[in-house]
Formats: sequence, C-alpha cells, structure tokens
Amino acid sequence: MSTLRALAKAQAVAAGVAQPVATVRHLHLSDRPLVLVPLAMAGEANAPLAAMVGTARDEARLLVVPQPRNRDQRFAFAAELAAIVLPYLDSLRGVSEAVPVDRGKDVRYRYVDAPQVLVPNPAGVTFLRLFGRSTRFRRPDGDYPVHPSVPLLGRWLTFFAERAEHPGSAALVAMTEALTLHWATGQSAVEDLHLPALLGWIDPPTGSTGAEAAARAEDPTVCPPAGPATDPDFDNRRLAPAMAAYAEAEDDPAARAAAYAELERLLRDQLAPTWELMWRGVGLLRALPPGARVAGRWDGDKDAFTGYAEHVDDGGRPQPRRDGAVAAAVRLHRLERALASYAVQRAYDDPLVMAEHRLTGEAFVGDVTLADPKRVDDSGKRPVLRPRIQVVTTEPVAVPVGATVYSPARPSQKAKVVFLTPGADGKTEVVLELSGGMGRGLTAPPGTVPEVGERLCYTTLSDAYLPAGNFPATEETPWTHGGPPAAAPATDAPARDLAESGDGDPAEEWS
Repeated sequence: MSTLRALAKAQAVAAGVAQPVATVRHLHLSDRPLVLVPLAMAGEANAPLAAMVGTARDEARLLVVPQPRNRDQRFAFAAELAAIVLPYLDSLRGVSEAVPVDRGKDVRYRYVDAPQVLVPNPAGVTFLRLFGRSTRFRRPDGDYPVHPSVPLLGRWLTFFAERAEHPGSAALVAMTEALTLHWATGQSAVEDLHLPALLGWIDPPTGSTGAEAAARAEDPTVCPPAGPATDPDFDNRRLAPAMAAYAEAEDDPAARAAAYAELERLLRDQLAPTWELMWRGVGLLRALPPGARVAGRWDGDKDAFTGYAEHVDDGGRPQPRRDGAVAAAVRLHRLERALASYAVQRAYDDPLVMAEHRLTGEAFVGDVTLADPKRVDDSGKRPVLRPRIQVVTTEPVAVPVGATVYSPARPSQKAKVVFLTPGADGKTEVVLELSGGMGRGLTAPPGTVPEVGERLCYTTLSDAYLPAGNFPATEETPWTHGGPPAAAPATDAPARDLAESGDGDPAEEWS
C-alpha cells in the first residue's frame, strides 16, 4: 500500500466516509455497458446457478439453472446467455473508422466502439474466465452436442478474460476494482471486495457513517453477497428446499412450474440488490471527468475487439488451453509494457497519482524563474535549438545530473538536468536543457518553451513508445521450450483432437 493511500484510509476512518485518491476517472465507461451479475452453486466447480444481465438498469434479464449439476441445463444456460451477449457484440460491429498508419501513408479500419462488460468483483471475472474455458471447445455435433452459439460464447468470454489482464483495458471491469481505483475506504482490501460494503463507505446514507453502512451491508439478510458466491444460510434454508421441490415435481407439470417460479423468485431476490448496486457504482464513476489518456486506452480495446472479431469471422481456431513457451513470453512482455505505460499515463493525467512519485523523488514541482528560449547549441555538426530554463522547487530532488525528465504539460519534450544547486533555505535550483516538441527550426514556436512564472511538474516517468522485444519462432526453440523434438513420436490424431476439444467424458469437471 502506498503512503498516500494509507493516509487516505486513515482520513476515511476519521471522517466516516471514503476519501478520493483520484481527481479524474482512469477508465472508459461505455454509454451502453453490459452488466452481468453471475451466481454460482456452492460446492460445484464453477457451475452456474443464475445470472442477471442487461444493458440498462430497467432491462434486467434473469437466467436460472434449476439443477446446476445437470449437464444439459448448464449448457442450456450458456445458450441463453449467448442469446444476450452475442447480439450485444454484433450491435457494435456496424460502423468502422479509418485509422492512419505508417505516418499517414496508409489506413486501417476498426470498429468505432467496443463492448464493455461489468461484473461486481474479481471473482466475477474468474467465473467468466472459467466459464469460457469450459465452453469454447464444445461442438454442435458428435457426442454431447451443444447449441452452436455456446462455443462462440466461450471464445468471446475468453477474449474478455484475457483483456481483463491487460493493464488499462476497460473491456471487462470488476466494479470493486474500478471503485477502489478512485476511492480509499476505512476497511481492509479484502473487505473492499464486498461491493455493498464498499459502496457503503463511498456513498453512505444520510446520517450514517461509512463504517455503519458497511456493517449493515455485510448482513446477508439486508444485502446478499455480490456474487458469484452465495450465502451459506440462504443455500441451506431456502435454496436447497426449492431445488429439491423442483426435482421432486418432475412428473407433475403444474407443480414443476410452481417450483420453478419459486426458485426464480428466490434467485431474483438474491441478485436484484447487487444489480442495483452495479448501476449505482456506474453513476458514481460517470460523475468523474475522464482522464486525458483514457480515450487512447479505449482505442486499444477497439483494436483488440476488431482484431478478434475478424479472427472469428475468418474461421480462426479457439484460444489454446495453454500458451506455448514463446507465446507465453510474448504475452508477458506485452503485459509488462502495458503496465509500465498505464502507470505513467495515470500519473500524467492525475495530480493525486503523481503525488506518489513526488514522495519517492521520481518527480518534483517547481516554478520557472529563468528562461532562455533562444539558446542554440552549435557545438555539433549543425546548430540546434536547445533552450534552457531554471526551475526552483522546495521538494526533494532525487534526480541526478544528466538524467532526462519529462513534464506532463509537454509530454513530447525532453528536459536534461544540467545543474542542481541546493539552497540554504530548503529550495533547490534545477537547470534544464530542453529538446523536442519545438519544431525543426532555430526559433521555438510560442508556448513550446515554459515561461517565467509557470509552475511545472517534472518526472523521470516517460510515456514514450516502448519497442517490442525480439522473440524466436517456436521452431527455433529447443524441445524443452516448445520447439520440435529430435524425433517426434507417432500420435493418434483422433484421440489427440478429442483431448484438445474437451468433448470427452460427460462427467468431465465443469471448470
């Protein structure tokens, strides 16, 4: 936990309400997100019990699995969910936009928007990941066939789960993580995973403190768990008898319909409070202004959505169960680059986030006291414009002479530390030599060089492009890392295909 977040948590306890740790919203919010509240059966491996799903607060659809242990009912649930999710995806594929590439010499096309799925907590993300893994290899023919939409749903759920691992992506968002990114509560990080308690701290009722609202929200009779887990008391006292009544009424259509209606009512009562909390959270996030670089990260989600939609349309194969050695290294490298860029972008967008780096000495804020915008360096083969400015700061400067720093106000401009002069009054004079972001001439355009009196932040954090690493092809790696063995043994192709598809024993573990 960072120093400022720890301080914000202490202030939340003292004030009785959550404290903001961001001044802008660091994620994109779609105009029409798909909210999905899943519920899983206790004691089963990711067996779906129910789900409430929809794109508007007053358009919730409830899907119920009366007998989650029944394989046919589970895949019927998957088909029902696909009938909601797949049309939602198709609705975003109608219009494309041209994106210039190769410095404007060519263009590529992507969809103008992308889907966004919101779930209550990280456990909801895990549920969708496992649900996608258990459905994307199913077949609409052969042994144990499923509806044709089921494997397609599984592939898209896997796509969303993979995007959820990508730092800065907003394709699949856990509401608790989105809220704690912007507010600090007076409770632990584990308690923040409970959506009702978290919202109790952020937006407590009038006349109540956050701690009191969170304590009431943790009572399952007041607000049931936010899925996919269920309350054990509810399972034993209400759900189990209702499921037993449905199973016993197999030969009586009227009794079976009545038992199903009762089961549906119980599950709706369990999911409806969380459904309302999800939209309440959306409202709180929507009230924050978006950060300047949020749109750029959403463009990445649009690119990913367009690319995978084209892959599916072209008959591409489902995602593999496991990445090979090279593919895993490439994926890890891509995520590390995205994480570094996401951290810098958040700091550039938000002074509260940048304050963390000021505490560690990676950034400082000061006033420009001297400026020489016309300085030219003629020591090289040709003269180049190299203005210098002097910044006076009262903050500790842990940046060495010769280091390169950047300002969020002019991110394309580099500033090299030329001199550091500590003063007796606790102030430090920092002389910076500027390059970039001033055109190619020997005269800087107005506004490109900081003026005297301007207050600026400089940091070692850079949002510059990070080149991708070089990785060998799979066939060029040793057999220990996925390359071809010296003598590949003969394999039974049908058996291998069946193992890869997952269409084996019907008693196969659901997850």
